[in-house]
Amino acid sequence: MIAKYCRSLNKSRRGLSRIAAIVVAASAILPAIPALAQNKPIRIGFAMSVTGGLAAAGKSAVVASNIWRDNVNAAGGLLGRQVELVTYDDQSNPALVPAIYTKLLDIDKVDLILSGYATNQIAPAMPIAVQRKKLMLALHGLGNNEEIRYDRYFHVVPYGPSPKKDWLADFWKLIEGITPKPTTIGFVVADAEFAQNSIGSVRALAKSNGFKVVYDQSYPMSTVDMSSIVRGLKAADPEVVMVFTYPQHSTAFIRSVSEVGLGPNAKLVGGGMVGMQFANALQALGPALNGFVTFHFYVPGPTMDRPSTTAFLKIYQAAAEKEGVDPLGFYIPTFAYARLEVLQKAIEATGSLDEGKLADYLRATPVETVVGKVAFGPTGERLERGAIFVQYRGITDAGGLDQFKRAGTQVIVSPKALASGSLVVPFSAARK
Repeated sequence: MIAKYCRSLNKSRRGLSRIAAIVVAASAILPAIPALAQNKPIRIGFAMSVTGGLAAAGKSAVVASNIWRDNVNAAGGLLGRQVELVTYDDQSNPALVPAIYTKLLDIDKVDLILSGYATNQIAPAMPIAVQRKKLMLALHGLGNNEEIRYDRYFHVVPYGPSPKKDWLADFWKLIEGITPKPTTIGFVVADAEFAQNSIGSVRALAKSNGFKVVYDQSYPMSTVDMSSIVRGLKAADPEVVMVFTYPQHSTAFIRSVSEVGLGPNAKLVGGGMVGMQFANALQALGPALNGFVTFHFYVPGPTMDRPSTTAFLKIYQAAAEKEGVDPLGFYIPTFAYARLEVLQKAIEATGSLDEGKLADYLRATPVETVVGKVAFGPTGERLERGAIFVQYRGITDAGGLDQFKRAGTQVIVSPKALASGSLVVPFSAARK
């Protein structure tokens, strides 16, 4: 019995020795498991319009975002991890956006999300961000958070702390500066979130300033031909025409004005025309742009010179030439890059991907970027108002795209602090 017990004990000891050896080996391996998890890339996901009506903007945003990714990864990544961007084409269709963000979060398991480009594309992503408590860094959305007031939303483009009423303030000053003061106004408004978010405050301003609204026309996003709208404007003959259009409609509107004309009383035409900031529209329209006024955030000229922006644009323009996207990059790319700088600096400062900590940091801390210092207000909007209004002048067919790379064809007429020239009125004189 004793011998049997000893044999059993010896077997047990040998077994224990083997187990101990396995445990020792495992102890050497197991610390590597969290290290492997830590070294997985940080995945940042977003929808972007690379086809459809917003493609000119979307493609340039992707190129700018990839420049940031490559710069960060070359410098060692974030938190010791490389960065991966996961993007899907929303085809400029807001209806596709919710499914894209659900896939990014549930299937791709991204760590962080960004918005797509434009108010219409941001709006359908917001409920998902709120429900999942995700940080949302937005790109060119007008008033997407004014009513929701989500505390993890941040918008890097300076439409002002109350965008719906702030962003057109300097355009309205142009109207007030016309002599004699105009008394009639007309509106052309896309049936889309950006335009509808803009028009409410403008109608209120017109009413409070005693303007007579002689034309007020909304149109569906499916509209292709704007000539009937332009004919209606010509017949109503307002002195001020405020236009809130998306890229394809801006181009169609300008071409229709060239063909049909406007009434003899037209003094100021434009305001919220999206698309005129992109190189493809500038090339396609050429001299037809003369006289129109629209918003922008950067054009070449001494009043807008910022070394960080200039340096970035050189890098972007070299990449854009290779990728065949917007070769100027004045409108979208700088902000697409800047919002990732904002995210990067929040991650580095907090040493974390915790989205509550990142949001707390961004609410409290201004961040230096390629577009200057970015500081956010209570609703995540920029504290400063940065829209400029430019009047297109002296554009020729022979000048090609090069004429937009220098000062003179996109004259800043408002605000006064950045102005490179004065508004030319009436509209017919500025067309020459």
